[in-house]
Amino acid sequence: MHPKVSRRRWLRTALAAGGAVASAPLFAREAEAAPGRARRSDGEELGVPESMRKLGAPILSPEYGAPAAYEREVIRRPTELTPTQYSSWSFTPLQDLHGMVTPSGLFFERHHGGVPDLKPDAHRLAVHGLVEQPLLFSMDDLVRFPSVSRFYFLECSGNTSTEWAKPASRTVQFSHGLLGCCEWTGVPLAVVLAEAGVKAQARWILAEGADPAGMTRSIPLEKALDDALLVYAQNGEKLRPEQGYPLRLFLPGFEGNMSVKWLRRLKLGDQPFYTREETSKYTDLMSD
Repeated sequence: MHPKVSRRRWLRTALAAGGAVASAPLFAREAEAAPGRARRSDGEELGVPESMRKLGAPILSPEYGAPAAYEREVIRRPTELTPTQYSSWSFTPLQDLHGMVTPSGLFFERHHGGVPDLKPDAHRLAVHGLVEQPLLFSMDDLVRFPSVSRFYFLECSGNTSTEWAKPASRTVQFSHGLLGCCEWTGVPLAVVLAEAGVKAQARWILAEGADPAGMTRSIPLEKALDDALLVYAQNGEKLRPEQGYPLRLFLPGFEGNMSVKWLRRLKLGDQPFYTREETSKYTDLMSD
């Protein structure tokens, strides 16, 4: 049982606390004038900064959080090697980052026809081909499935290509910046395929994006049933448009081009689909 506190005693306690708060600036001024202050080897002394003498910015400045103005140079930077910015890429500023997580706003970009403006309420994912029941999913349908979150690196197959001829980059951003690591959230692709029912003869999946380039790649069914994800969130928020909003495929450990963004269609077949992006592009010749 707590002892009873008289009104007089409560007032004395409250006034003492208020006096301590009110005298804080005075303590700061006294500390500034006190001998024996902290001092750098070059003679600079610790003083009271101007930030302690006035109120700071109010909350919601801005409504969506942004880096400090003094970090404005920490940005993605574009390549100078492509004739158009619609089929091009930008680089992650690796030299300015800390830890393993790449902020969503600094994650490298790679597009083949610009960034499409897709309305999530109208976006659909079709699953058809060698399945028991062709299905059409809305984003609401996909979000209702149990989700998982995983930390994965994603690397463009063109990473370091600026250095193939000779060392030419000023920073690691331009030499290795087609690389990033994020927390990716979505639905295991195996779960969605189970809804449609995979036929026994199925071996490959055609993944198609809704971008102007109609990006398509053939995905081994074995990979799809292992750790592939249908991703709709990155670092705790919905995907950014340049990262595939509202839905992308994510294939851990595979080259970035195969993690098709703006995903709209998955067609199951019994052999690779030999699309443009895996015949004339993104192809490594192999010896017999």
